[in-house]
Amino acid sequence: MTDRDVFEYALLRVVPRVERGECFNAGVVVYCRARSFVAARTHLDEAKLAALDPGADVTGVRAALHAVEGVCTGGEAAGQAARDDAGRRFRWLIAPRSTVVQPGPVHTGLTADPEAEVERLLDLLVR
Repeated sequence: MTDRDVFEYALLRVVPRVERGECFNAGVVVYCRARSFVAARTHLDEAKLAALDPGADVTGVRAALHAVEGVCTGGEAAGQAARDDAGRRFRWLIAPRSTVVQPGPVHTGLTADPEAEVERLLDLLVR
């Protein structure tokens, strides 16, 4: 058996019209403390977005999703979070906010490969 570590993840939801509360999954953020790992992968279904809000700002939503990926990557793409460790970046990303792109609740699991887990969850819960 391979060594597995605890990981946490949260889905990224697109809520085109916050007042209506309708949403769909558009990404996942995964954090594994034991490996100082944080990553996000996103997939925007433009047809779903248009169905919920035909006037939605697709470019803006896509930019918000890519910004989450940038914060996870670190470096200059992370902006002010560039100096924060993986755990602080994850906690900042999953903090509740009232915007079009919102984090869902945090869930946990065990994994031997956090990078593969990001892709698995994206395929399972988003695409």
